[in-house]
Amino acid sequence: MLDNLVGAVSLQLPSLRFQPVNADKDYGWEQRLSGAIGAATDTIVRPLLAYQRHGFVRKVNAWRDHLLGLDETQFKDFVRQLRDDLICGGLKQASVVCAYAAIKEAARREIGQEHYDVQLRGGYALLHGAIAELETGEGKTLTATLAAATAAMAGTPVHVITVNDYLAKRDEELMRPVYRALGLTVGLVVSGLSQEERRKAYLADITYCTNKEVAFDYLRDGLLLGQCASNVRMKIRKLHGEKGQPGDKPVMRGLHFAIVDEADSVLIDEARTPLIISGRTDPDTERKRAQQALDLATPLLRDEHFTMSRDGQEIALTDKGKTELMDRGNVMGGLWRGSIFREEQARNALGALHIYKCDEHYLVRDDKIEIIDEYTGRVMQDRSWGDGVHQLVELKERCTITGQTISIARITYQRFFRCYRKLGGMTGTASEARTELRSVYGLAVERINTNRPLARSYADPHIYATSQEKWVYIVDLTRELVDQGIPVLIATRSVASSTVGSEYLSDAGIEHRVLSAVEDQHEADIIAAAGQSGCVTVATNMAGRGVDIRLGNGVVELGGLHVIMSDRHDSRRIDRQLAGRCARQGEPGHVETVLSLEDTLIVDSGVLLPYLCHAKWYRRWLFYRAQRLMERRFGRARRDLMNWDQQLGSSLAFSGSIE
Repeated sequence: MLDNLVGAVSLQLPSLRFQPVNADKDYGWEQRLSGAIGAATDTIVRPLLAYQRHGFVRKVNAWRDHLLGLDETQFKDFVRQLRDDLICGGLKQASVVCAYAAIKEAARREIGQEHYDVQLRGGYALLHGAIAELETGEGKTLTATLAAATAAMAGTPVHVITVNDYLAKRDEELMRPVYRALGLTVGLVVSGLSQEERRKAYLADITYCTNKEVAFDYLRDGLLLGQCASNVRMKIRKLHGEKGQPGDKPVMRGLHFAIVDEADSVLIDEARTPLIISGRTDPDTERKRAQQALDLATPLLRDEHFTMSRDGQEIALTDKGKTELMDRGNVMGGLWRGSIFREEQARNALGALHIYKCDEHYLVRDDKIEIIDEYTGRVMQDRSWGDGVHQLVELKERCTITGQTISIARITYQRFFRCYRKLGGMTGTASEARTELRSVYGLAVERINTNRPLARSYADPHIYATSQEKWVYIVDLTRELVDQGIPVLIATRSVASSTVGSEYLSDAGIEHRVLSAVEDQHEADIIAAAGQSGCVTVATNMAGRGVDIRLGNGVVELGGLHVIMSDRHDSRRIDRQLAGRCARQGEPGHVETVLSLEDTLIVDSGVLLPYLCHAKWYRRWLFYRAQRLMERRFGRARRDLMNWDQQLGSSLAFSGSIE
């Protein structure tokens, strides 16, 4: 039916289907070459795709105008016929045009929202396996319904993946009426669900979940089915009537189509750490080992017995330090007599003492060590450091010692997301990671224009010599803005930095609210109120990401939200994310950067501060240089992790890694 109606004007667009990358290759020069070719190809092809996509949007809107005249019964009949055509004929362009029109009309009828043209273009990119770069505040939640509902109506199970439980719950609740109007079922997977609840959620046409929950469910299913789990094996077990207990059944039904919200955070930032399912060792044994390691390392002196790298992240023992450890190890006896074990434990203990810092790398809460995600500022629930480091930090902070985790199964995000038959994503900041997204995940980045012109303004950065000078300026600036009724968002890099900023504001008598990993359960409420007149909010990194800051009465006339960035981050993308906190949907906003040469980025990167650094232009260059160094360093770490994961999966099948 639909082919006859629209076939004459259907578009023949190039397929952007996800192509898995060869897992056996090394991504060194090939990655850079692939990225360079990909960027050049994007430059050539994008104008053609933009023209074709414009025609696609026009046809969607024309069909949607036709649907406006249908009553509820007629609209349901149309959707029913549409689903039949999608299931039988697949994602033909004519059917996709009608599907997007139906979804747009369902959203208008059910939740009073309509997709803008830019959202239709973003949805098109998602459906064809690309990353849609939509400016912050352009409505990515609504955009995702286009690709998710279309694929689901065609019979493909869809996972809509986001970064935390709050956003998954919110998006599922908001969009459920739209899916219900299209005859689709929706599931939700968050922490705390039972196996049966998870299984039911994954059986839905569209499942909202977080990246950690879906990846760990995949790992657990792999352990349950065995190392040789496959579609054929599952069918054979079913034919033989192997039912078993409910807990013995996998909760997922395969990895078909994933739409990743905040794709750069999930696919890039969080891809530096593998996901591991583990067991626990005996806590008493761990306490004894950790205490001995700390006793061994505490007397060692920096620069005499050990040295630290320029970025303060690595420790190396000197010859004198090794000799000192040998003498002490011989007295302790047992395993401590062995040089490899002794020196490894000493380095870990020195790291716990000198590298891992409270309120920056971890929190102490309820007698537990909780790791802080350096990119989001949120607590990483149920995560721990390996190699006994976690127990060393617990002992240092006088917490109850837990057992050390022993890896049973592991996987990296790079390998997990390449298992999906089709992959798409949304984010406001993907351009900087274009090369890595293409070479690792096979994803092109499609920049989508804003619905309204951006009204965000930027001030020249202020760079001071000391942190104290920086905070004094921030306090004076904040007081001046508050007196005018302008809301202020002070963005920090860590919990410790938030604490420092809060102390300066308190000493100056400026009322404010602090949003950090310590207050993560209240972050949505705090960040949503940050746009009220005269409100001052100190926010750790990207805490509250995904939550709109709505401006209060009269704030637009005052110039909108004023964002003060008190740190540069390790990635330019995160700085852009913070700037995107203001000036959404054409509203005004202002961004001002205030830095110091004592900031963490400068210290960690190890850039040198010569006499010339008093010059303004050179200070700016220092921060640019430091940021590029950190981006390359973390990029190498992700590449090395991916290569290690591939080698482990192919050469050590008995280790528990899931293919």
